[in-house]
Amino acid sequence: MNGRLLAVTVIVGAMVFGGATASSAAEVPLVAAQGTPTAPPDYTPDEPVEPTLSGSTVVPACAQDVPWLTYRVQMLDPQARSTGNTARLILTDGTNSVTLALGTLRADGTLSGRILWPGATIGADGRGTGWPGWETRGGQLVETTGNYAWTRGNITATIEVNPTLAVAVSYPPSTPQCATAPRAQLSAAGLPATGGTPQTLLVAGAIGIAGLGLGITAVVLRRRRRV
Repeated sequence: MNGRLLAVTVIVGAMVFGGATASSAAEVPLVAAQGTPTAPPDYTPDEPVEPTLSGSTVVPACAQDVPWLTYRVQMLDPQARSTGNTARLILTDGTNSVTLALGTLRADGTLSGRILWPGATIGADGRGTGWPGWETRGGQLVETTGNYAWTRGNITATIEVNPTLAVAVSYPPSTPQCATAPRAQLSAAGLPATGGTPQTLLVAGAIGIAGLGLGITAVVLRRRRRV
């Protein structure tokens, strides 16, 4: 009888202690899992936002026979990731290249202004005296393959700060109001110069005098008919 009681006690004890151990083992991962911090379901880490020059422009222009590059640089950098704030413009035709310094961006990330087209020069009166692809020899402007003549052809341009932005640029064409080449060369090519030459002024004067003479003749004839 005592032997049976001892056996039952041993079995029950094993079941009790075994159940407690199993229960504790089962609860350990749960406790560990509950102790590990987890992110909310709708949480997303901040994505890095790269700086951009989107919205920046470079526009060729002509004023008083001077070719210009008018620019506006605008850098968007919300996370201050850019490592520079000095802007420059690079022109290239794939073989030749020239780098033009534009300046330092303001605190708001913008910069605007204009810069002479490479190879252009200005006289004391503010009018153009030199153009890319032309040089002075013996007091005369002559066409040349030097003096940045390649910039008048097919070129590409890149605004560079950090990052960079490619922009479309081409040499501004001459018009009667603004020449981007020597006016003597334009006249020879058939493009009229602003203000007119002495020859055109003489022709215009002759036409005006002829018209005035016809008008006087018509008035005289009318008076004779009335008489």
